[in-house]
Amino acid sequence: MHKPFSAIAVAAGLVASGLATFASSAQAQALDAAGLQVIDAAVNAVAPKVVNWRRDIHAHPELSGQEVRTAKLVADHLKKLGMEVQTNVGGTGVVGTLKGGLPGKVVALRADMDALPVPENTGLPFASKAKANYLGKEVPVMHACGHDAHVAMLMGAAEALSSMKAQLPGTIKFIFQPAEEGAPVEPDANGKVPSFGAKAMVEEGALKDVQAIYGLHVTANLPSGVVGYRSGPLMAGSDNIRIEVEGRGGHGSSPWNAVDPIVAASQVVLGLQTVVSRQLNISQEPAVITIGQIQGGTRYNIIPDSVEMLGTLRTFDEGMRQEALKRITTTAESIAASSGAKAKVRFGPVAYPVTTNPAELTAASLPALKLASGGKAMIIPKVSGSEDFSEFQKVAPGFFYFLGAPPKGKDFKTAPSNHSPLFDIDEDQLPVGARTLAALAVDFLQRK
Repeated sequence: MHKPFSAIAVAAGLVASGLATFASSAQAQALDAAGLQVIDAAVNAVAPKVVNWRRDIHAHPELSGQEVRTAKLVADHLKKLGMEVQTNVGGTGVVGTLKGGLPGKVVALRADMDALPVPENTGLPFASKAKANYLGKEVPVMHACGHDAHVAMLMGAAEALSSMKAQLPGTIKFIFQPAEEGAPVEPDANGKVPSFGAKAMVEEGALKDVQAIYGLHVTANLPSGVVGYRSGPLMAGSDNIRIEVEGRGGHGSSPWNAVDPIVAASQVVLGLQTVVSRQLNISQEPAVITIGQIQGGTRYNIIPDSVEMLGTLRTFDEGMRQEALKRITTTAESIAASSGAKAKVRFGPVAYPVTTNPAELTAASLPALKLASGGKAMIIPKVSGSEDFSEFQKVAPGFFYFLGAPPKGKDFKTAPSNHSPLFDIDEDQLPVGARTLAALAVDFLQRK
C-alpha cells in the first residue's frame, strides 16, 4: 500500500502534466477517462498519507461530541492546503472550502469522525487503548464503524483536489462531522432536544449554497473494492423507543396482591412484534421493531413497581413510520391496561430520517461512480441501519454509497461487521474511497 518516494514523485508529475487535459475536460458534460486519470494520479500521490492518517485516528478514537483531537488534525491539514476553514461547527465539526479557479456550482463531500464505546479486540499494532467517559462511566473506545477510514479518505480527497484547484469549475466543501453515532442527549427543561451531528451542522450553515452532497460508508460485508448503491430509500430511518410499564409492587409469593409490570412488559414485547407482522403494510416497505433493553426489579422474590424498556423502530417510508409510532403507543398502552398496569410510551431523543438517494442525482452520478470504481459498482438491498447523512439530504440533494473493504484473507460474507470489537478493513481500498469522492465532486461541477 505504501508507495516509495519515487512513485510519489512520478504521480505528482502526472498530475502536473495532466492539468491541461483536466481543464479541457472541465468544459465537457461530465467526468471522462482523461479527467479521472488526473484525479487518480493525485490520489495515488497522497495514498501513503491516507493510510497513516487512518492508523493515527484509529489509535486515538474519540466518542460522539468529543472529537477534539480528530477535528484539530483535520483543520490543520485543510489550513495547510490553503482552504478557508471553519471549526466548532455543530460541536467539533470542521468545514473546509476549496474555491476553484473557474466559476461554477458548489458541491460538498462529507465524512463522520466519531468512534464507539466498544473494546477493541482486533490485535492490530495500532489498536485503540483509549478510554473515555460515556453516560457517567469510563468505557473503552474504538473506531468500530470505520469512521477513521472516512476521515482519512476525505483528507486524501481534499489534498488531491487542492492540487488541481486552478482547474476546478466551482467550489467544494469538505464537511467533517461529529456525533454521527448519536450524542447522549436528553430534552431540556422545555422538552427541546439539543441538536447534534449532521443536524447541528446544517443549523449552523454548513450546507449554505451547497447544491449537492456526497458521502460514503466502508463495510466489511461487500466484496473488496465494490461500490454498493441504490436509488431511493437506502438506509432506514430510526426512532428510539422508551416504554415505562407501571404496576404495583409486592411479594413474589402473592402476585394477586400486586400488579406485575414484568409480566405486562413481557406481553408488550411480544405484542409489539405484531405491529410489523400484522398492522403495517410491509408489501410497501420493510420495517423492524426491536426491544434491546429491559430494566426492572432488584430481587428474585420482589415484584417491582415498574419496568423500563428501550428499543428502536426502523422504517423506510415516512407514512409507515408515523403509522408505526401510533400503533406502538396503542399496542403498549392497551396490553399494559389489560393487566391492570399503565404504559407510558416516549420516542426520541434520537430520530434519524430515511437516507434516500434522489433518482435524478443517482442516475446522473452513476457514470462517474462506475468510472472511478473501475466498473465495480452494484445495486445493493436496503440497509436497516441508519445514518444521519439523511439530515444533509433534507437540505440539498445527497447521494450516499458503500465501499466494500473486508480485511485481507476474510470472506465478506462472514467478516466481522460494523460495530463489532473485531471490525477491521482492507487499507488498500482507502484510495478507492478517496478517488470516488473526488471524482463525484468534479463530475458534479463539470455537468451542465
